[in-house]
Amino acid sequence: MKEIISYIAEDENISIRSQCELITVNRSTVYYEPIGESEENLAIMRLMDEHYLDHPTHGVLQMQDFLFLLGFLVNHKRVRRLLRKMGLMAIFPKRNLSKLGHAKYIRPYLLKGLKIGKPNQAWAVDITYIPKARILFPNLFSVVRNVHLTGYV
Repeated sequence: MKEIISYIAEDENISIRSQCELITVNRSTVYYEPIGESEENLAIMRLMDEHYLDHPTHGVLQMQDFLFLLGFLVNHKRVRRLLRKMGLMAIFPKRNLSKLGHAKYIRPYLLKGLKIGKPNQAWAVDITYIPKARILFPNLFSVVRNVHLTGYV
Protein backbone atom coordinates (compact mmCIF):
# COMPACT_ATOMS: atom_id res chain seq x y z
CA MET A 1 0.00 0.00 0.00
CA LYS A 2 2.86 2.40 0.79
CA GLU A 3 4.32 1.69 -2.61
CA ILE A 4 1.07 2.68 -4.33
CA ILE A 5 0.80 5.86 -2.26
CA SER A 6 4.39 6.78 -3.19
CA TYR A 7 3.22 7.29 -6.80
CA ILE A 8 1.09 10.25 -5.72
CA ALA A 9 2.95 13.55 -6.05
CA GLU A 10 1.77 16.96 -4.86
CA ASP A 11 3.69 18.99 -7.43
CA GLU A 12 2.11 17.37 -10.51
CA ASN A 13 -0.26 19.11 -12.92
CA ILE A 14 -3.04 16.74 -11.88
CA SER A 15 -4.67 17.17 -8.49
CA ILE A 16 -4.23 14.72 -5.62
CA ARG A 17 -7.93 13.90 -5.80
CA SER A 18 -7.63 12.87 -9.45
CA GLN A 19 -4.47 10.88 -8.78
CA CYS A 20 -6.25 8.97 -6.01
CA GLU A 21 -9.17 8.21 -8.33
CA LEU A 22 -6.80 6.92 -11.03
CA ILE A 23 -5.11 4.42 -8.72
CA THR A 24 -8.34 3.72 -6.76
CA VAL A 25 -7.07 4.82 -3.36
CA ASN A 26 -8.99 6.86 -0.81
CA ARG A 27 -7.62 10.33 -0.17
CA SER A 28 -7.61 9.69 3.55
CA THR A 29 -4.90 7.03 3.12
CA VAL A 30 -2.67 9.64 1.47
CA TYR A 31 -3.01 12.12 4.31
CA TYR A 32 -2.97 9.60 7.18
CA GLU A 33 -0.02 9.83 9.57
CA PRO A 34 0.02 7.27 12.39
CA ILE A 35 0.26 8.61 15.92
CA GLY A 36 2.90 7.02 18.13
CA GLU A 37 2.40 5.89 21.70
CA SER A 38 1.95 8.50 24.41
CA GLU A 39 4.62 9.12 27.04
CA GLU A 40 2.44 7.43 29.65
CA ASN A 41 2.14 4.31 27.50
CA LEU A 42 5.90 4.30 26.92
CA ALA A 43 6.48 4.48 30.68
CA ILE A 44 3.99 1.65 31.26
CA MET A 45 5.65 -0.43 28.56
CA ARG A 46 9.07 0.13 30.13
CA LEU A 47 7.80 -0.95 33.56
CA MET A 48 6.10 -4.02 32.11
CA ASP A 49 9.27 -4.94 30.22
CA GLU A 50 11.39 -4.74 33.39
CA HIS A 51 8.77 -6.70 35.35
CA TYR A 52 8.58 -9.34 32.61
CA LEU A 53 12.33 -9.99 32.91
CA ASP A 54 11.87 -10.87 36.59
CA HIS A 55 8.48 -12.62 36.27
CA PRO A 56 8.03 -14.11 32.77
CA THR A 57 5.06 -16.21 33.92
CA HIS A 58 2.89 -13.19 34.72
CA GLY A 59 0.07 -12.58 32.28
CA VAL A 60 -2.23 -9.67 31.63
CA LEU A 61 -4.03 -9.67 34.98
CA GLN A 62 -0.83 -9.97 37.00
CA MET A 63 0.68 -7.10 34.98
CA GLN A 64 -2.44 -5.05 35.65
CA ASP A 65 -2.12 -5.74 39.38
CA PHE A 66 1.59 -4.83 39.25
CA LEU A 67 0.83 -1.51 37.55
CA PHE A 68 -1.98 -0.82 40.03
CA LEU A 69 0.52 -1.21 42.89
CA LEU A 70 2.74 1.36 41.17
CA GLY A 71 -0.14 3.83 40.89
CA PHE A 72 -1.21 3.28 37.26
CA LEU A 73 -4.94 2.68 36.84
CA VAL A 74 -5.00 0.79 33.55
CA ASN A 75 -7.57 -1.40 31.87
CA HIS A 76 -6.79 -5.06 31.10
CA LYS A 77 -7.44 -4.35 27.41
CA ARG A 78 -4.79 -1.65 27.41
CA VAL A 79 -2.29 -3.93 29.13
CA ARG A 80 -3.03 -6.71 26.61
CA ARG A 81 -2.60 -4.32 23.66
CA LEU A 82 0.73 -3.01 24.96
CA LEU A 83 2.02 -6.51 25.71
CA ARG A 84 1.10 -7.60 22.19
CA LYS A 85 2.77 -4.52 20.74
CA MET A 86 5.98 -5.37 22.63
CA GLY A 87 5.73 -9.02 21.62
CA LEU A 88 5.65 -10.29 25.22
CA MET A 89 3.66 -13.35 26.20
CA ALA A 90 3.51 -15.16 29.51
CA ILE A 91 5.40 -18.42 29.71
CA PHE A 92 3.09 -21.27 30.59
CA PRO A 93 2.83 -24.99 29.78
CA LYS A 94 1.59 -25.52 26.24
CA ARG A 95 -0.67 -28.31 25.05
CA ASN A 96 0.66 -31.83 24.44
CA LEU A 97 4.22 -31.15 25.54
CA SER A 98 4.16 -34.14 27.86
CA LYS A 99 3.61 -36.56 24.96
CA LEU A 100 7.21 -37.52 24.40
CA GLY A 101 6.47 -40.94 22.89
CA HIS A 102 5.89 -39.57 19.41
CA ALA A 103 8.77 -39.88 16.97
CA LYS A 104 8.67 -36.21 16.03
CA TYR A 105 9.69 -35.23 19.60
CA ILE A 106 12.56 -37.72 19.95
CA ARG A 107 15.91 -36.37 18.80
CA PRO A 108 19.13 -38.31 19.15
CA TYR A 109 21.91 -36.83 21.28
CA LEU A 110 24.72 -36.71 18.76
CA LEU A 111 27.50 -35.92 21.24
CA LYS A 112 26.88 -38.97 23.44
CA GLY A 113 30.13 -40.80 24.07
CA LEU A 114 32.18 -38.18 22.21
CA LYS A 115 35.21 -36.98 24.12
CA ILE A 116 35.69 -33.26 23.51
CA GLY A 117 39.38 -32.55 23.79
CA LYS A 118 40.33 -29.94 21.20
CA PRO A 119 39.03 -26.52 20.07
CA ASN A 120 36.33 -26.27 17.38
CA GLN A 121 35.21 -29.84 18.01
CA ALA A 122 31.77 -28.91 19.39
CA TRP A 123 29.73 -25.71 19.12
CA ALA A 124 26.72 -24.41 21.03
CA VAL A 125 24.15 -21.68 20.32
CA ASP A 126 22.89 -19.37 23.07
CA ILE A 127 19.83 -17.12 22.54
CA THR A 128 19.84 -14.09 24.83
CA TYR A 129 17.28 -11.34 25.48
CA ILE A 130 18.83 -7.86 25.64
CA PRO A 131 16.50 -4.89 26.35
CA LYS A 132 17.46 -1.60 24.74
CA ALA A 133 17.03 1.91 26.16
CA ARG A 134 14.32 3.44 23.95
CA ILE A 135 13.27 0.37 21.94
CA LEU A 136 10.86 -1.67 24.01
CA PHE A 137 10.48 -4.66 21.76
CA PRO A 138 12.27 -7.93 22.48
CA ASN A 139 15.58 -8.27 20.75
CA LEU A 140 16.91 -11.78 20.32
CA PHE A 141 20.56 -12.15 19.59
CA SER A 142 22.04 -15.48 18.72
CA VAL A 143 25.51 -15.95 20.10
CA VAL A 144 27.56 -18.84 18.80
CA ARG A 145 30.40 -19.83 21.03
CA ASN A 146 33.04 -22.50 21.01
CA VAL A 147 32.48 -25.11 23.69
CA HIS A 148 35.60 -26.47 25.30
CA LEU A 149 34.48 -28.61 28.21
CA THR A 150 36.05 -31.69 29.62
CA GLY A 151 33.16 -34.13 29.59
CA TYR A 152 29.93 -32.84 28.06
CA VAL A 153 28.18 -29.93 26.36
